[in-house]
Amino acid sequence: MPKPLEGIKVLDLSRILAGPYCTMILSELGAEIIKVELPEKGDDSRHYGPFKNEQSVYFISINRGKKSITLNLKSYEGIKILKEMVKKFDILIENFRPGTMEKLGIGYDVLKKINPRLIYAAASGFGHTGPDSHKPAYDMLVQAMGGMMSITGWQDTPPTRVGMSIGDIGTSLFTAIGINSALYQREKTGVGQKIDVAMLDCQVALLENALVRYQVDGKPPKPVGNRHPTITPFQAFKANDDYFVLALGNDNLWKKFCNVIERKDLINDARFTTNDDRTKNLGIIIPILEKMFLEKNASEWIQQFASKGIPCGPINSMDKVMTNKQILFRNMIVEVKDEKAGTTKITGNPIKMTSIPEETKREHAPEIGEHTKEILNKYLGYDDDKIEQLKKDGVI
Repeated sequence: MPKPLEGIKVLDLSRILAGPYCTMILSELGAEIIKVELPEKGDDSRHYGPFKNEQSVYFISINRGKKSITLNLKSYEGIKILKEMVKKFDILIENFRPGTMEKLGIGYDVLKKINPRLIYAAASGFGHTGPDSHKPAYDMLVQAMGGMMSITGWQDTPPTRVGMSIGDIGTSLFTAIGINSALYQREKTGVGQKIDVAMLDCQVALLENALVRYQVDGKPPKPVGNRHPTITPFQAFKANDDYFVLALGNDNLWKKFCNVIERKDLINDARFTTNDDRTKNLGIIIPILEKMFLEKNASEWIQQFASKGIPCGPINSMDKVMTNKQILFRNMIVEVKDEKAGTTKITGNPIKMTSIPEETKREHAPEIGEHTKEILNKYLGYDDDKIEQLKKDGVI
């Protein structure tokens, strides 16, 4: 059975993270990704650490299995080549600042006339409309502006960034959803469309219940550390030797938990009967539990609770994540071999489908322009002489 997106061809003009992570997802689903890079310099993320043998493993982890061509989009010939390639491709994705593609003469209004079936996906900081659309943006900026930093961390400490690039990754996921939806709609209509995804919009979409809590409480939510703002107990606790997480998402779990710890008196205490009661009285119940949890090691508590079906678990550092038996069983740690960097372990595909075979390895990330000759020959019929002349002219 072919992979879901097998036969779909993607021109990837994006760089750094939001766009490339999106095309990495499409690649895992079977699409062919042709990464269009600036001659000699390439994607900016090629120069981001960490490095192994002077090779960016950051770049490798996001761009594995793609093909790279170089193209100078500031040259007449470069634009001409892109327009010719657009005729043969299903998707074009870019994450330039809005207006850049239009200045180059290859905005969506131009490209859709060349290929009406083209799905044009634009991922940008603030989107292609609105008063801030032309402003530059990075992950940190949209985490701040979108409210994410205001609810992360602990009270009375400085605003805190989420520990991974949720601004970029959230955008990648929403863009991938939009692209797949557009592909499905194209099957019905025969025409493509433009997808406009803004990093700031995605941060707002990911705020979960913070917006509604503000409307109910009448004041902006504050950071609450490692506990859930409306479920109790649902947080990390310190055991004798280490921290662990306990997540009691309903009243039945609370009763089961109280029976396991042999504290039936807590079940009958009116202050803790419902989740709402426990949350209102968390200043009373949490200290009781904190004192009790210091009596045993984290592994002992986890074993005791897990054996009774109570949601709990350790707080794993990266070394433990990479050796976790469940994560390994699900093939979420795979290998990429690179001539310079050697073997690097990266994340696998979390989307498990019967049409996608589980593989423990991934193809290497491309060198800058590694596939230029192959792609220009395959899709445009350029011979060696033509390609060599384009190199001399600085087009590729």
